[in-house]
Formats: sequence, structure tokens, C-alpha cells
Amino acid sequence: MEKMNLNKHISGQFNAELDDIRNRVLAMGGLVERQLEQSLDALSTLDAELAQKVIEGDHRVNGMEVSIDEECTRIIAKRQPAASDLRLIIAISKTIADLERIGDACVRIAKAALDKRTNNQQPLLVSIDNMGRHATRMLHSTLDALARMDAENALELHKEDAKLDKEYEGIIRQLMTHMMEDPRSIPGVLDVLWAARAIERVGDRCKNICEYIIYYVKGKDVRHTSYEDMEKDVNS
Repeated sequence: MEKMNLNKHISGQFNAELDDIRNRVLAMGGLVERQLEQSLDALSTLDAELAQKVIEGDHRVNGMEVSIDEECTRIIAKRQPAASDLRLIIAISKTIADLERIGDACVRIAKAALDKRTNNQQPLLVSIDNMGRHATRMLHSTLDALARMDAENALELHKEDAKLDKEYEGIIRQLMTHMMEDPRSIPGVLDVLWAARAIERVGDRCKNICEYIIYYVKGKDVRHTSYEDMEKDVNS
């Protein structure tokens, strides 16, 4: 990934601190991306060993969030950053919180792979896997936009969440039909439903990160605004 476009400072140490925190958040993103890929592999193949690996690996994601957040607090207290430097620290602090929640979603997906009731829902898992791979691509692209602090790309990716939401709605209809046709399948289908919900939340978190990228680059808080207004802010 290319480096974020950071301002250079008279203090070489400050530059090094910003560079370090950038590298750490990208490393955390890479770990979360692997967690997502492995949780989906575990669900599609019902691989209990791989699912357990994902669950046990979540502590690394949590630890990275805590350590990066502590470093953000230390930099603010020591350097008292302003303007774009402060926006960068805020954007990173918010980003790691969303990355940690994506890690939690991976755990939920992995737990669905461990539930024996899911074994009888193999046809439903195909749709889940397709949606999951879409979410994985969105996360990868979002992390790439973060590395380059590319507001234009972030804007495009922000729209991608709507497509993921439509896939989720389609899966919900499919699951509801399946439960009505065979009430005995309800426990297993509910496990698949929770996995689908977790994947849908990955898209929401990616959308949030895209908003933080725009905030850093343009200095505009675009949360809770329409896409049209967001587009004006990015292109202004």
C-alpha cells in the first residue's frame, strides 16, 4: 500500500510518531482482513479448527486497538496537534474502533461455523459466502483508500455498502422462506442469519472508515449527510 500523505514537521520525532501510528493502523487492518477471510473460509467449509483459530486470534485485534488508542492519546497530550494533524489522529482513533468491531463480527461468523446445527444448512451458506466475499473486497479496498488517504475512492466505496445491504435483504427473504417451509430448520437458520448480520455490519464499518478518510482529507464531517452533499464536499 502507498503511504498516507502526511505533512512534514520541523520535529523529526513527530514525523516518526505519525509514521509509526500510520503503520500500526494499517497492520491492524491487515490482521482484521485475514480474520474475515478465515472466518468465511471456516463457515463455508465448516472447519472447526479454523473457526477456533479466528476466535482465539481476536485478542490480538483487541490488543492492537488498545495500544494504538493509547498512542493517539499520548501524541495529543505531548504534541498538541492542530488542523490536519489533529484530524489524522481523530480519524485513526475512530478507524481502529471500527476495525475492532469488524474483528468481533469475524468471531460471530466463526462461532456459526462451530454450531452443529449449521451443518444442515449448506445450501444457505453459499449465499452467505458470496455476500462475505463482497464484504471482504470492500474491506480490502477501504484499507487501500485509507493507506493512500484517497477521498475520491472513499466516496465511491461509501456507495458500495448499499449493494451489500441489498444482498443482505435478499438473504433474509431466503432464510424466512426456508423457515416457513421447514420449521424444524429454524435453530440452524437463525445461526446463519446471525452470520449474515455480522457480514452486513462489516459493510457498515467500512462505510464509517470511508467517512473518516473524507474527514481527514477535506476537513468536513460527512456523517449523517446525503451522498449528494458528501460528493460536493469531496469535489470542493
